[in-house]
Amino acid sequence: MDEVPFWRRKTLDEMSREEWESLCDGCGLCCLNKLEEWETGDVYFTSVACKLLDGESCRCSNYEKRWDFVPDCVQLTRENVPEIAWLPPTCAYRLVNEGRDLYWWHPLVSGDPETVHQAGISARGRTISETEVDPDDLEDYVVDWPLTVGDDAEERAG
Repeated sequence: MDEVPFWRRKTLDEMSREEWESLCDGCGLCCLNKLEEWETGDVYFTSVACKLLDGESCRCSNYEKRWDFVPDCVQLTRENVPEIAWLPPTCAYRLVNEGRDLYWWHPLVSGDPETVHQAGISARGRTISETEVDPDDLEDYVVDWPLTVGDDAEERAG
């Protein structure tokens, strides 16, 4: 009899630090610059990535010291996950918080950190660094793909 995976039997509050960190699938979507409409509060993703995002691995290139370089970096916490409306629909933190299961391509399910990229969920190959874009031009880079799951990502059974 297989043990029920921790993300199915624990809440975010009950997870150890190691379990919490392992929920990150390495998609890099959190690290995309976003625009917010002041009047409506609507948030739009752009294809412009944080200067610390490694475009190949879709991981932070300096995770432990990121606030030294990006003071407004948002750290996901047990307290703020329910409040962050812009978390992509594929985000494991959002899924677990909503009582939903992880997708087949999540590394905790597949056992392979490459499946998030193979499923077309990640930012790999789709971004430009914020160091190459004038902040006044961000609206020219608005994209909707971080808010979609896609057929390949949903259809394949684990």
